[in-house]
Amino acid sequence: MSYLEVHTVSKAFGGIQALNACSLGIERGRITGLIGPNGSGKTTLFNVITGYERPDDGQVWFNGAAITNSAPDAVFGLGIGRTFQMSRIFSRLTVLENMHVPVPRRGGLGILRSWTSAREQRQALELLDFVGLIPLKDVPAENLSYGQKKLLEFACVLVAEPQVILLDEPAGGVNPTMINYLAGHIRQLNRRGITFLVVEHNMEFVMGLCDTVFVMHRGTTIAGGTPAEVRNNPAVLEAYLGD
Repeated sequence: MSYLEVHTVSKAFGGIQALNACSLGIERGRITGLIGPNGSGKTTLFNVITGYERPDDGQVWFNGAAITNSAPDAVFGLGIGRTFQMSRIFSRLTVLENMHVPVPRRGGLGILRSWTSAREQRQALELLDFVGLIPLKDVPAENLSYGQKKLLEFACVLVAEPQVILLDEPAGGVNPTMINYLAGHIRQLNRRGITFLVVEHNMEFVMGLCDTVFVMHRGTTIAGGTPAEVRNNPAVLEAYLGD
């Protein structure tokens, strides 16, 4: 069994079948990409894995244990962190204050608190330095650029020292310099043992970063392999170019 495994997961919203017996396996210590046309079910799959949506059928496994239907807080507590397509940060808090806030944030979760230890505060500052935001630590998050907001959300996820990080379109709307900067940080964290699953539309980013790439179309996986294998797969070309 893979480190993080999705087995025949299905999810419908009314008459729309977002996921249709979707399966894939993520190996420990690797950077895995997940690509596919708009509406293919990638974000819905992320939501099912992290507990924001309940599947109609199928199972999700992490490190040998079933986590299907676990709440987001429980999934997060197991060591799975994630980002979102639209960065979920608190705009009126400063960059450093955002690092106080537990992740994931939903409903009433995410109340600003004081540091519980000097180590916690030091870790937050080190992570902001890691992503290049330490000069902006006292700046309101609403004043950050789009790319800087993505970096702040990334740093917030890292506070909990997750074993697996799911990145939902980290390069979307970000300039090429920031994309290269982010890719370097992902590689560095991966060398430290963090496993990544990355949803992204930027093919150059995915193919240059990932060890393995899965392709989704119409709610299910239609291909998987190395970037070179996926790039040359006729089914992938058909999915992107249309039937």
